[in-house]
Amino acid sequence: MEQAESRASAVQTQSRGGERGTPTLVIRPSRGWIALNLRDLWHYRELIYFLTWRDIKVRYKQTVLGATWAILQPFLTMVVFSIVFGRLARIPSDGLPYPIFAYCALLPWQLFAHALTESSNSLVANERLITKVYFPRLVVPISAVLAGLLDFLIAFIVLIGMMVYYHVRPTAAVWTLPLFLLLAVAAALGVGLWLSALNVQYRDVRYTIPFLTQFWLFATPVAYPSTLVPESWRALYGVNPMAGVVEGFRWALLGKTEGPGALLVVSVAIVILILVGGLYYFRRMEKTFADVV
Repeated sequence: MEQAESRASAVQTQSRGGERGTPTLVIRPSRGWIALNLRDLWHYRELIYFLTWRDIKVRYKQTVLGATWAILQPFLTMVVFSIVFGRLARIPSDGLPYPIFAYCALLPWQLFAHALTESSNSLVANERLITKVYFPRLVVPISAVLAGLLDFLIAFIVLIGMMVYYHVRPTAAVWTLPLFLLLAVAAALGVGLWLSALNVQYRDVRYTIPFLTQFWLFATPVAYPSTLVPESWRALYGVNPMAGVVEGFRWALLGKTEGPGALLVVSVAIVILILVGGLYYFRRMEKTFADVV
């Protein structure tokens, strides 16, 4: 069992060979459901920064296009969606030009999908670091999630250009955009905590992540509006937390869709449930990470 994975449970004073008493720190593994101790993250904030910056540099190290990949991925996906769903399938876009309708939804989705994938594999990828030194293991998936924010900001510049091109003005609700961004990050972190802890125990979890994100994409109103879902079922559709995020992005920026309403309320409740449950499960399992990873 890895020592120093939990806080010291007792401090004793022992006497060695008649010499002056020497304080001895006794560290025992935690038992049962333990406190989250989130304040430890503040003490290790510099480590979060350096790991985040490391992930960003590794992502674009020795690449030809560099940060341009952050633009190409959502942009090319938008082109495909515009041809297949916009022109061929003629999916409605709530009165908006389909390219900007799809691209606005792809930005939070790409952030979520990238953060989910990276955080789920973060513990296994940092095996050497975890087995050599103690620090709050929550630092690893959190830094993996935060690294994706740079890609989002770069791709967001293209969205601004598209809004100018299509003469779409942001609504008065644009100030809520950071809240929806926070909701997307919290959703990715919550699911990532569950999957990263499970991935340490069961390595085949990583093979399910690509299928999970692909299935989740089509279960989210990215290529189609949530108005296609019957109104009586729309609140239940919010069980998919990204449904509220995507519809919230469109509502805050483009203003042609209805407010998320009950769908958003359900999505927020689900995100809180997943995140809190993920934090407790992660903290409960982290004392075994160094032994199993």
